[in-house]
Amino acid sequence: MEGYIHSTESFGSVDGPGIRFIIFVSGCPMRCRFCHNPDTWEMTNGEKIDSDELVKKAMRYKIYWRNNGGVTVSGGEPLMQIDFLIDLFREFKEQGVHTAIDTSGAPFTRNEPFFSKFEELMKYTDLLLVDIKHIDPDKHTELTGRANDNILDMMRYLSDIKKSVWIRHVLVPEWSDNDEYLKRTREFIDKLDNVQKIEVLPYHTLGVPKWEKLGIEYSLKGINPPSEDRIMNANRILKTGKS
Repeated sequence: MEGYIHSTESFGSVDGPGIRFIIFVSGCPMRCRFCHNPDTWEMTNGEKIDSDELVKKAMRYKIYWRNNGGVTVSGGEPLMQIDFLIDLFREFKEQGVHTAIDTSGAPFTRNEPFFSKFEELMKYTDLLLVDIKHIDPDKHTELTGRANDNILDMMRYLSDIKKSVWIRHVLVPEWSDNDEYLKRTREFIDKLDNVQKIEVLPYHTLGVPKWEKLGIEYSLKGINPPSEDRIMNANRILKTGKS
């Protein structure tokens, strides 16, 4: 099966445990104001690549993964190409590879046919890295262009089936860097039984040149990355283990 692929990275070290081969897919339903990869929004901008070809390419680097590395599919939004992802991960699991998905959860629904496909995908998925971009539904819509009710529902479902999750939270001054929102995020996390790790990702402006190149107005102009004090505060409230 073919999928739309933006790019790959051979030696990723931040998108899951160990050294990982990262596959960045094209296509995303969200329009996050802080997105650093707006060039992945349109699916057809990616290159069509066969799953067998991707597996062969990734397996060349297996020697570097040792016992705790593997493959992570990021984006874009991987769940937009769920049929391709099932095919790809099934092949990786046949070869004993640890698999992870870096997702916003935006496509998730319990409606069919998506939900049955998601259940199938989970059979071949070891870990999900899930972004909680904002806990407040109205602010989430303002920040990303999409509601978050289905995303939080996905988190509850993953907890119910005890699927391992890392939670990531982008700390954006004036948007998500608010003690009330951070506490509400922590209260939600406390209700989950499957969270292995929580990470605070400080907002940055490294992706702004991509917006300019694509001719898209960047709406967070003037907002600077959070201070070290605010990063430490977020880590304390979210109980990441860092301070």
